[in-house]
Amino acid sequence: MKQTDWENQVILPSLSSNIARIKQISGGSSDVMINEFIAGGIQCALLCCEGMVSTSVITELVFEPITDIPEKKGCAELFAYIKDYLLLSTDRPEAKDYGTLFRLLNSGFAVLIADGASAALAFGVQGYASRSIQEPSGEGNIMGAHEGFSELIRTNMSQLRRRLKSPELVMELFVKGDKSKTDLCLCYMKDRVPEKLMQDIRRSLEDIKLESILSTGYIRPFVESKRFELFSSTGTTERPDVLCSKLIEGRVALLVDGVPFAIVIPKLFCESFQTLDDYAFKPYYATFTRWIKYAALIISVLLPAVYATIVMYHPELLNSTMLMLLVEEEKQAPLSIVTESVGILFMYQIIREAGIRLPKPVGGAVSIVSGLIIGDAAVNSGLISTPLLTVTAIAVISGFVVPELDPAVTVLRFAFLAAGGIFGFFGISLLACAVIVNVCATEDYGFPYTAPVSPFSVSGMGDTAVRTGFRKMQNRDFTVEEYHE
Repeated sequence: MKQTDWENQVILPSLSSNIARIKQISGGSSDVMINEFIAGGIQCALLCCEGMVSTSVITELVFEPITDIPEKKGCAELFAYIKDYLLLSTDRPEAKDYGTLFRLLNSGFAVLIADGASAALAFGVQGYASRSIQEPSGEGNIMGAHEGFSELIRTNMSQLRRRLKSPELVMELFVKGDKSKTDLCLCYMKDRVPEKLMQDIRRSLEDIKLESILSTGYIRPFVESKRFELFSSTGTTERPDVLCSKLIEGRVALLVDGVPFAIVIPKLFCESFQTLDDYAFKPYYATFTRWIKYAALIISVLLPAVYATIVMYHPELLNSTMLMLLVEEEKQAPLSIVTESVGILFMYQIIREAGIRLPKPVGGAVSIVSGLIIGDAAVNSGLISTPLLTVTAIAVISGFVVPELDPAVTVLRFAFLAAGGIFGFFGISLLACAVIVNVCATEDYGFPYTAPVSPFSVSGMGDTAVRTGFRKMQNRDFTVEEYHE
């Protein structure tokens, strides 16, 4: 049976026919529990999914009050009594069709149906197992909070509400995914976000016709530009405090049920170099660390290409001692320097993927084997020169400084190496110009990705090139609307 055949069908008033229809739609699934009983002299049934509800809550707050209802004349009077006199749960939606009924049922609600009623009452009694709030794995900090998002969307919503107690914070829940029926939550500060931005985002979300939504990667292409962009114009974070700071700046956040990451719309390039610790230390130290990150990005992308280009085409740029050292090392290697560089970078990516995908008890063996093979055996055998291995290691480690840009940096590192190996510094310069043009052309809903550098904003540089003190920032009232084109 196709989903469209039953999703919009109205709930049958006959209890026996209704139960038979529910069993037919669910295919007799074993986790769909149907408990028939009499409440107020009327034949009823309480539906729930095994493992999705709290047994103690459903017994104390739903079963016992309902079974104690005095006798009623009909199902309409019974439902009116439950709505008016019983507070069985704080979340009490009503279902009039089977599509809504099964969405609530599969979301951990207890659903009450009665003989003669063409609607169903639902009670929020969720009690499924979930991961507790833990420290974020990818956005570590020293002085900030150590709480991260979890997989439960309502828990994530509560973390935002705890930090932003203003009624201006709006959180809109809706459902996407024909099969998964995934809960999404649009979060924004209604006094900070431009109305046009909200309209454009809602219009983009309406274009989502996916069967399932299992990660943020399913959503981000719909809220980004259709043009080719090297860097994503939307960001992600697993820290509630970071997301709250973005909301105050006029951004829009999108939470996905089952995913401990939030999507931030729009994102600026300079934010990849900012951390919460920047605002916990002195401004001069925060400025120093930011410039280290800028330098690390350039080193990570260009160092292997520049090294290969100098050795192959411009050895005169090196002093005599360095030149003789490189000549001595490279003449023992049987392959060209570009081939060596590509081989090392490919080997690093293989080791990285193996370390991520393998179980943790085995992952440690990967680092040991890779260290022995690449760090010792490959150098001693003469396949790889020591300077080249050192340069590649520095470039790879520098990429770890800005992990959010790592996917693009990894590809650009290979691209610049190929351009430098073939065309020398001319190829590197030409590719750099193409990258800069692409980055400067990146925007999301009219917000330039490279702001406040391009278009240039003097006030915006106070938290980009440097980190201004809070005495100056407290009167700033900054929102990203200043960068809107």
